[in-house]
Amino acid sequence: MAGKASGAFLGGLVLGSTVGALAGLLLAPRTGRETRRILRKSADALPELAEDLSASLALHADHISDTALQNWEHTLQRLRLAIAAGQAASQAEYETLSDRAVPDLEAQAGPTTPQE
Repeated sequence: MAGKASGAFLGGLVLGSTVGALAGLLLAPRTGRETRRILRKSADALPELAEDLSASLALHADHISDTALQNWEHTLQRLRLAIAAGQAASQAEYETLSDRAVPDLEAQAGPTTPQE
């Protein structure tokens, strides 16, 4: 969630900066020739700005991916532990029930006489 917010913030920052710079250039008290020259320089800088933004977004995506992978590994480990605990508890309950069943069966069968 924090990755989305920071990515949106960076995108908004870049967009706001670009719009603000263009508005400032267009409203500045300069001649048309000077303004066009400044706009040309700004346009030349846009590919570098886009590349920086792209690299920043790639870093955020990698961070989000790493975090998701760590969370997944942690969840799998907890699931494995829970399954192992469930199997151990099931085995212990089976042994408890088996131990109770043997005396009950002997009591139902009655006294045994040795076969000669």
